[in-house]
Amino acid sequence: MARVSQEHLDARRRQILDGAALCFARNGFHATSMQDVLKEVDLSAGAVYRYFIGKDELIEAIVAEVLGAVRDVYERAAREDPPAMPDELIARTLAHMARERPALTDDGQWLFPRLMIQAWTETLRNETLSALLDEGFAKVLAAWAKVVVRYQEAGMMRDDVDPDAVARTLMATVQGFGAQYALFGSFSPEALQAGVRGLLSMREAPDATGNQSVKNA
Repeated sequence: MARVSQEHLDARRRQILDGAALCFARNGFHATSMQDVLKEVDLSAGAVYRYFIGKDELIEAIVAEVLGAVRDVYERAAREDPPAMPDELIARTLAHMARERPALTDDGQWLFPRLMIQAWTETLRNETLSALLDEGFAKVLAAWAKVVVRYQEAGMMRDDVDPDAVARTLMATVQGFGAQYALFGSFSPEALQAGVRGLLSMREAPDATGNQSVKNA
């Protein structure tokens, strides 16, 4: 019997993950059965169960992969000299996810943010997924904090700023975008980038003499 190549195995696993993610994003985890996944990927039960024993394992694999992809974006950014500004980095992250998850586009709609909301909700009942998300979040936060430290080293941000606080705020911005997109669908990545750029342009209001506040001078 001919041996199946690793490339073939990886492609089949990718096919299953993308098909399952599309099903979950459309209908939610609980309304999606393994039969729905089998129909979506057009594979037999034996072919799918060779890779994943059930729906929970599929969900956990999708979440772990997404968190790893996001972390990698920030790890690479931390090695840049100088690192990209936050508005550019956030836009880069969203573009990367849209590019890497093409299977989550259904009738022209990007469904990844809906999948993200589903994953957050699922952690309330799934302890294994909750622990996985906590671990992944911590790694993404650490990668973002590295970028903030690089901002400080490059003279782009004050030294007395807490990297963890900035990292959490930037992550919350991306998460908030995902929530708005999933619920309303009218908030574009370009609008988010423009908004962050606008916030970065703020200055202290001048005092009564018309001079800028001393603390930010």
